[in-house]
Amino acid sequence: MTSPDIAARRALGACAALMVGALTLTACGGNANADDKSGGGKGGQDTAAKTSTAKIVISAKDGSTGASINTTGVQVSGGTLTAVKMTVAGSGQAVDGTLAADGSTWKPKEQLERGTKYEISATAKDSKGLTAAANSIFTTVNSANSYIGTYTPDNGTTVGVGMPVSFNFDKVISDKKAVQSHITVTSSSGQQVVGHWFGAQRLDFRPQDYWKAGSKVTMKIDLDGVEGANGVYGVQKKTVTFTVGRSQVSTVDANTQTMTVMRDGKLLKSVPVSTGSPEHTTYNGQMVISEKFVQTRMNSQTVGLGGEYDIPDVPHAMRLTTSGTFIHGNYWYNKGNPPFGREGTSHGCVGLADVQGAQGDTTAKWFYDNSLVGDVVIVKNSPDKTVQPDNGLNGWNLSWSDWTAGSAV
Repeated sequence: MTSPDIAARRALGACAALMVGALTLTACGGNANADDKSGGGKGGQDTAAKTSTAKIVISAKDGSTGASINTTGVQVSGGTLTAVKMTVAGSGQAVDGTLAADGSTWKPKEQLERGTKYEISATAKDSKGLTAAANSIFTTVNSANSYIGTYTPDNGTTVGVGMPVSFNFDKVISDKKAVQSHITVTSSSGQQVVGHWFGAQRLDFRPQDYWKAGSKVTMKIDLDGVEGANGVYGVQKKTVTFTVGRSQVSTVDANTQTMTVMRDGKLLKSVPVSTGSPEHTTYNGQMVISEKFVQTRMNSQTVGLGGEYDIPDVPHAMRLTTSGTFIHGNYWYNKGNPPFGREGTSHGCVGLADVQGAQGDTTAKWFYDNSLVGDVVIVKNSPDKTVQPDNGLNGWNLSWSDWTAGSAV
């Protein structure tokens, strides 16, 4: 909706344009009386209008309401940009931009905001010094008609060999093929990487086996303008790279209540643990560390239980499932009868000996300090079922054939 101020400015602009046009015609054609006195313009006088050969194109057309927040910019052919001004309409807040060294293009320094009205005015000169101008008032695509995928891992991070690339979209995606085909994930190791959809809003990528240690993974997101559902378009366009660190896979045996930590195929350490009690067993299967907290609060009511516990400072906690399975330190155990290496006493988590305050040389601190987000923790011989592949970043519990069957491309 155009505000009165903007409407007034447009009217003034139109009047100014008419005045400029009239002045231009007078200058080119000459005064009528003067023409009469000189024979009506005869005698070889050049009466052609001098028009700049510079052609300015603003990617967001004037009046458009679905402009890109990534690729909006200005370019010129047959000339050089001399000035570009971009502001937030209404407030007049300036938008910083970058002019190419050769003066051929201009683009904003930062990604634009969704659902925001902007103004761009640009001028350019051709080789003869003649000026051209262009302007546009437009609105970027709004949140109701666009989708964004929150992804992990982030750019520049170092992760464990089990870390998948995982997207969670804020809208239901009906054209999964279109969306997936505009996200590519490649590894310097040469491993084939395939996407798998968990429902209509989550898309994960992984190779058949864990990533090769030391490899570089690149994900190219080219969703800007891609229709993911009827009238709903993507707005992301970026490249993300991350590094796979050393290979660490730890195996928890619920029968022996021990965890064996293997690094690069060699035994690093074997430590005593306490898994879930007979009433609250621990999931079996391959689980990936998705978050790390030096200390965090754990409340049984947040995971569908009663008021069994509410611990405000659980030390050295690392998330294994969305539903609330952690491997963490335990300082509240019975000091006269420690359970570690002997019996399962937790509500489904894997506990290691620790002290309150997350200080001291403890088993839990050692494991925390030696773990990366993306490391794998395998639980076996528990009476519980295998964890669901979408409960956390745990798609490794699907066979390769089942994984690839969930791809849309």
